[in-house]
Amino acid sequence: MVRLDRIGKRYGRGPWVLRDVSLTVERGDVVVLRGGNGSGKSTLLRVAAGVTAPSSGRVSRGASVGYVPERFPTGVKLSARDYLRHLAAVRSVPVRWDLVEALGFVGEPTAPMATLSKGNAQKIALAQALHATDLLVLDEPWSGLDAAAAGVLTDLVASSDAAVVLTDHHGHDVPGAREVALGTVAHGGVVIELESVGEAFTLISSLEGVSAARAVGGGARVEVRAGFSDGVLAEALRLGCSVRSVRS
Repeated sequence: MVRLDRIGKRYGRGPWVLRDVSLTVERGDVVVLRGGNGSGKSTLLRVAAGVTAPSSGRVSRGASVGYVPERFPTGVKLSARDYLRHLAAVRSVPVRWDLVEALGFVGEPTAPMATLSKGNAQKIALAQALHATDLLVLDEPWSGLDAAAAGVLTDLVASSDAAVVLTDHHGHDVPGAREVALGTVAHGGVVIELESVGEAFTLISSLEGVSAARAVGGGARVEVRAGFSDGVLAEALRLGCSVRSVRS
């Protein structure tokens, strides 16, 4: 699983890219981050994966993490097969070339990664990440894939036992996925201002329908998608919180 607690990120003295973002993703859950350009989606993924340290807040995650950046590094000299063997050894798990075959890799397994097409390189990048057992962090994972491989990836993500956090501007439908909006309230949603939240903040931020949650003093500002506000309010009251306001 991964737990992001009041994450903030800025570079130097520049503006805050992320501010007080909290998110919990349990094993077997899939969260899709939504938001426009500059909303901090990729930054949050890098923080979740451990590639970037947050400027504020805390991160808790499992030990076995798979990460696919939006742009896969160029110039990797290892062959596709050796690359997978190396990263599987780092994770102390067996190599799963079956994942590569399922994604429809058609390149030469002994060719250097740097010589592969974008699509084949993406399939190897995805296969190495899918070796992870605790957390998958995928930034635009369907990018460069053909239709058949895209369908296979959707099935692999939906059936993963790991916690999954991803971005996808193409709108692929992953069964059971929960959407979390960064920077804006989802259309038709509401903002619930809570008081006396305390230790219930983590539970509330992970409720179904919650797109974003930010701790404010002893309370919280919770953004909820349309159709879920009644359930979130009921659970917040059950946990002993007070409701200050509800607005669209």
